[in-house]
Amino acid sequence: MDRQEFLRRADQALERVATSLEDVDPDVVDFAMSDGVLTLEFADRQRYVLNRQTAADQMWFAAGARAWHYDWDAQGEQWLDDRDGHELFARVREEIAKKLGKPV
Repeated sequence: MDRQEFLRRADQALERVATSLEDVDPDVVDFAMSDGVLTLEFADRQRYVLNRQTAADQMWFAAGARAWHYDWDAQGEQWLDDRDGHELFARVREEIAKKLGKPV
């Protein structure tokens, strides 16, 4: 994948997560996006971060003490974890739901 395609796909991933949080009360989870980094801040001030790692052509997601790295799978057209192959958006949903105690 060339640099422009990576940036386009990475930015689409960031936008997808941000859009999914627009209807969530900002007192529960607030978010900000800047230069390839989406930061989620919860009421207890804990932060989760989803960001593009341009040098590695990956998306990285950090939630609490855990972090995952995702490569673009062109065949499946999805971001997959570089260790166990789980899908990025499923993990983001799962971690936010665990944190909030309800699905998002």
